Amino acid sequence: MAHQTLTDIAADLASGRTDSVRLVEEALDKARAAPAVFITLMADEALAEARAAAARRRNGQALGPLDGIPIAWKDLFDIAGTRTTAGSRTRDDAPPAREDAPVVAASRRVGLIPLGKTNLSEFAFSGLGPNPHFGTPTPDFPGVAPRVPGGSSSGSAVAVQRGIVPVGIGTDTAGSVRVPAALNGLVGFKASGERYDMAGVFPLAKSLDSLGPIARTVADCATIDAVMRGAGRPVEAASAAPEIVVDPAVLEEDGLEDAVRANFEAVLARLEASGARVRRVPVAAWREARGAIAEIGWLGAVEARAWHLEAISGPKRDLIDARVVKRLDGAAAITAEAAERLRGLRATLTRSIADELDGALFALPTVKHVAPELALLEADPELFARINLATLTLTMAGSFLDMPGLAMPSGTDAEGLPTSALFSRPSGDDDAILAAGLWIERSLGGR
Repeated sequence: MAHQTLTDIAADLASGRTDSVRLVEEALDKARAAPAVFITLMADEALAEARAAAARRRNGQALGPLDGIPIAWKDLFDIAGTRTTAGSRTRDDAPPAREDAPVVAASRRVGLIPLGKTNLSEFAFSGLGPNPHFGTPTPDFPGVAPRVPGGSSSGSAVAVQRGIVPVGIGTDTAGSVRVPAALNGLVGFKASGERYDMAGVFPLAKSLDSLGPIARTVADCATIDAVMRGAGRPVEAASAAPEIVVDPAVLEEDGLEDAVRANFEAVLARLEASGARVRRVPVAAWREARGAIAEIGWLGAVEARAWHLEAISGPKRDLIDARVVKRLDGAAAITAEAAERLRGLRATLTRSIADELDGALFALPTVKHVAPELALLEADPELFARINLATLTLTMAGSFLDMPGLAMPSGTDAEGLPTSALFSRPSGDDDAILAAGLWIERSLGGR
């Protein structure tokens, strides 16, 4: 039986086919049966909130259609009374948060219930998702060896993939919403950096950090986007077919798996049949951004190293995943002058790609490959580092250019593992990409 969307569950609540207590009890049972998905499970609090939501609904005082639905929050978001671990043992002595992050508080105002705080790559610094301290959540793919969940928002994605909650909230600095959504066959919305209030969210790289939901549909992502912004209504579907730009060089890259390419092309063909215009042209700003990252370095690593310098330089260093330490240490090779050059290029190229696209969507595969086998990567640190970079290579440039994007399922490979297509717009065009995504979803036969 297919897992329900947020929209489905809201309809069941409205009709009386279910109630919030039952929803939370079932979610908790599934969470307990799924190792390593949650770092903190807020069972008592969630059940108390569910009983309150049920009482409101019985009395005709529901806070809205979402009142009483459980959701999951990546363990970078402050939730009052819980410790924000960032997936790291270095924060075992951190005090519990005194108040909710503003986006969490906004979700409570419409009655959404935080079921708990989900696992992640330590410090959110990996595109693959393993965590040696709290375990690694794995998606439920029948008939194949356990796969990596994608990172860094691993637990939030797996919580949705396994049907524990309809929506998980993540953060994205280089691909950390889009990648786990892609590897789990879900929709992930990475917003522009200034879309939401970032207070109460533990950072990785402040100039690149962004937030976003992972769900089963674009419609659910648009609903949660409106909640997180405190907006009255979600963005509505575009009325006209979009123009879509594809840089042909992306589809010729080494490491792009055949199924990823074929499924992406099939999506484009279906969208063209529905009226979209697809242009295949070089996108100079995109290519320059990728070139700068490859030649100069990753600005996010510079900022992450600065933020975590005390931890990696002091007695807590040995508590940190060696793979994370290696990447943070490696960022020391990027000089202050090089970092400033990257910042200057970022500002210039962010403006340039808006001019180049001129209102069109930018489309590419989200990840070059399907989810790799977990055991192989766990056993080989060098392979882990190489695959981690390959996993993020197509999403990093979008983060560098602050492009809001939607990762959307494009199909599966021969083993049934998901592939994904990524649709993006220039910085600040969040409403436009959500509207276009809703049009795409409907055109592809989604709900």
